Amino acid sequence: MSEIASNRKAPRDYHILETYEAGLELRGTEVKSIRQGHMNLSDAFARVERGQVWLYGCDIKPYDKASHETHEPRRSRRLLLHKREIMKLDAAAHQKGLALPVLKAYWKGPRIKIQVAIGKGKNKADQRHDLKEKAENREAARVVAAFNDRSKR
Repeated sequence: MSEIASNRKAPRDYHILETYEAGLELRGTEVKSIRQGHMNLSDAFARVERGQVWLYGCDIKPYDKASHETHEPRRSRRLLLHKREIMKLDAAAHQKGLALPVLKAYWKGPRIKIQVAIGKGKNKADQRHDLKEKAENREAARVVAAFNDRSKR
């Protein structure tokens, strides 16, 4: 399972409550472009419409060596999920304060999978608290590493 792209803003902006693995419906030139590493998920999100889940905001640049058929870079793409999962996502999307951010895209065998989450939006205080906690953990790890380094001498 090798990661293709990730949405680094999603964990900062949302409390991740639950995650789902979805297949992605693509065209041929999109797969070739993704193999070259031309996928961006920074603004990606999912939406349930008429019983299907759609991926919006995912940017896949056109394939360089395509002959006559190219794809639109920011078109909406269908996500492939089980009906039970679609119903859970639909119920969550209709609750106030919950959203469906996309976390990452990765290879699973020959297929491309998308990790979709149910997320509750964070406010600025939560984001500041998370940054402070991360900085404290980083400082503690630095102190422990320095102590271990001195004790080896």
